Amino acid sequence: MSSSPVGLHRVLAPSGVLPQAAEKLDASPGIWPDEVRIAVERLNLDAASYRQLAEAHGGDGTAIRRAVLDIIETRGKMQNPVTGSGGMLVGVVDEAGPDSPLGVKPGDRVATLVSLTLTPLQITDGLRDWDGKGEQVPAQGHAILFARSIVAKLPDDLKPELSLSVMDVCGAPALTARVVRSYVDKGIKPVVSVIGGAGKSGSLSLAAARTAGAARTIGVVPVQQEKERLESAALADVVTLADARDPVALATAVENAGGPADITVVCVDVPGCEHGAVLSTAAGGTVIFFSMATSFSAAALGAEGLAADVTMLVGNGYVPGHVDYAMELLRAEPGVRGLFESRLAED
Repeated sequence: MSSSPVGLHRVLAPSGVLPQAAEKLDASPGIWPDEVRIAVERLNLDAASYRQLAEAHGGDGTAIRRAVLDIIETRGKMQNPVTGSGGMLVGVVDEAGPDSPLGVKPGDRVATLVSLTLTPLQITDGLRDWDGKGEQVPAQGHAILFARSIVAKLPDDLKPELSLSVMDVCGAPALTARVVRSYVDKGIKPVVSVIGGAGKSGSLSLAAARTAGAARTIGVVPVQQEKERLESAALADVVTLADARDPVALATAVENAGGPADITVVCVDVPGCEHGAVLSTAAGGTVIFFSMATSFSAAALGAEGLAADVTMLVGNGYVPGHVDYAMELLRAEPGVRGLFESRLAED
């Protein structure tokens, strides 16, 4: 059998599916000519996955660590069976096959820009240096990248942990900016509401919306502490408190903050926010879903049930140039960098 640029040759079960849909991958360290092997230094679990694991195990770090190890050992990749999501990783290129098109060489420190849900992964240290209390996971092991994978070299001026946090969500600001510019190009300066505005993808999306020409930015957060953080960061024109799982409360809060929104960006890591996002968006507007906790059937049926004429987009994490754009925002916006660094300090 020859290798596949999308990794079909690494799928152990079931046959005929892509690696992301596979139940189990072959994570053996030997590489095919078009593959790259990464010596893993750190995993970054996506927010929805970590929240689910933490809630399922009552915040017990030891139990969370054991659950993550079990998933990786069972599946040959990190894919939470409940949320279906994974995260990404940082490491050093250990070996690059002669036919790999990724443009990296041994010794390069890189971040993977494809999900851990499709990346063959083995952990060799039992995650002994991780207390299970945060999304960033010090780890030793190896991961395999395919010819169609995406990878970025880490910048020299930023700590690897900070770079990883930004790269994990870099698709969100790039797509937000693209959508805002599409309105501006038609002569409309949109009102943009970001649900979960104090988080990683949310703060970057607010900065991107403003930079791209939004007339007004609204940051929606669930608790007072988050409100104070986002107001201090000065990334939104208005910061409002609302539980995004309460559609009427969310729509009212956004309207009182200057909405309804022409563009709503959903960046929360809890389920049940679909109807509120639709209800708080103006007729003819756009909803962008970046949360892996989103139920897309609930979003579609909810919009139908509300007779809501909105365009709904799924953020797939990839937009050309997304890494460079997100890094530019981090460097240019002290508020964004401050929020990221404070969250890393907490972790």
